Amino acid sequence: MLSAAISFMLTAGGVAVAGLQAYKRRFLSATRWFAVALVPAGLYLTGLFPLASTIGRAFTDWAAKLVLDPRVWTGIVLLAVSAALLVTTRWVGRRGAVEAPPERPAAAGPASERPAVAPAPKAPKKQAGGKRDDGLGDFADIEEILRKRGI
Repeated sequence: MLSAAISFMLTAGGVAVAGLQAYKRRFLSATRWFAVALVPAGLYLTGLFPLASTIGRAFTDWAAKLVLDPRVWTGIVLLAVSAALLVTTRWVGRRGAVEAPPERPAAAGPASERPAVAPAPKAPKKQAGGKRDDGLGDFADIEEILRKRGI
């Protein structure tokens, strides 16, 4: 009986706040308050308050063990290491530094799928006449290729 009174008082309070928000013409906020205000009454009418009480007691027991039990701390450390490894592999995988795609032999597959020329590693160019590098080195390579082709 006490849980019914508390749940309906919370619902009434939330509806009152929603009404005040609607009066101030903040309809989006009023709708959110109204939606949250319906939760306590819904929990009571569906009979989920005993379940919430059981979950609360279980959480309290777990929190008490967290402080005192070294086994729980070992589990937390293992979860943290697991999360760190997952995040690190995701980060490194996005950079493409770990796994390269397997190379196919030159004779494998149709000719249209094979690269025509293997890319040669770029050698650093010498700066001519003390010019400073402005980050346009790739464009200089493109200009040189276009000049060689006569374009």
